[in-house]
Amino acid sequence: MNNKKQSGFTLVEIAIVLVVIGLLLGGILKGQQLINSARVRNLADQNSGVQAAYYGFVDRFRNLPGDMAPAAACAAVGAAVDTACGGTPTIGGDGDGRIENVAEAGAVWAHLSVAGFITGTYSGDPANEAAYRDTSVAAGQIPPNAFQGPILLGHMDYYVDGALASQGTVTRLAYSFGGNIPVPLLRDLDQKLDDGIAGTGVLRSAMGAATAPTTGFDAIVGYTNSPECLADVSYIANWNVDSANPECNAIFLY
Repeated sequence: MNNKKQSGFTLVEIAIVLVVIGLLLGGILKGQQLINSARVRNLADQNSGVQAAYYGFVDRFRNLPGDMAPAAACAAVGAAVDTACGGTPTIGGDGDGRIENVAEAGAVWAHLSVAGFITGTYSGDPANEAAYRDTSVAAGQIPPNAFQGPILLGHMDYYVDGALASQGTVTRLAYSFGGNIPVPLLRDLDQKLDDGIAGTGVLRSAMGAATAPTTGFDAIVGYTNSPECLADVSYIANWNVDSANPECNAIFLY
């Protein structure tokens, strides 16, 4: 007869292990929640900083950053705005009171940085919309968001308007958070700064399109509809937190 006792875990030991596992999982989830909260706060603070910089620039120079004519920017803001300030500068706009094209949107960051309203140094000279969207951050032409997406400040109507995903009917000065942001964080950002609904308030979803446009601000701030950034095919304006589309984006209306 074999009287050797079989060893194993007691109920108390199993309970202790389960408690430890629960504590570890709780710590991991809490840590991820803290990281996400910090990222949302960073996105919100960057928007607030750009907004303050914009109005500070207007107050000092009586011109819009980006829209200010190149020669006027060289004279008022400083020669560092454009390497061609001694000849024929190009970093700036037409002075019509709107930031309305990619050249002016790029120049925003050169004007604000040289004037000391934002940290960093940016050349502000993307070649076109595709360059602004895809390579301008790496090239040091514009500042990125926390996820290395290209932020943009300009006058646009490419935002969701109302409970259905119709395009905005009013051109507004708006800030694009830049893409590469997970949709759950866009939803959290909306809840932090606004009403949590993607189609109403001051924070909206950018518009989507079946085929990505190649010109205009919509080519920079918008997204293609695969997978959807909003909750369902009827475009009820709730964020689709299950979407993994890296082009999903939010617009803050100034």
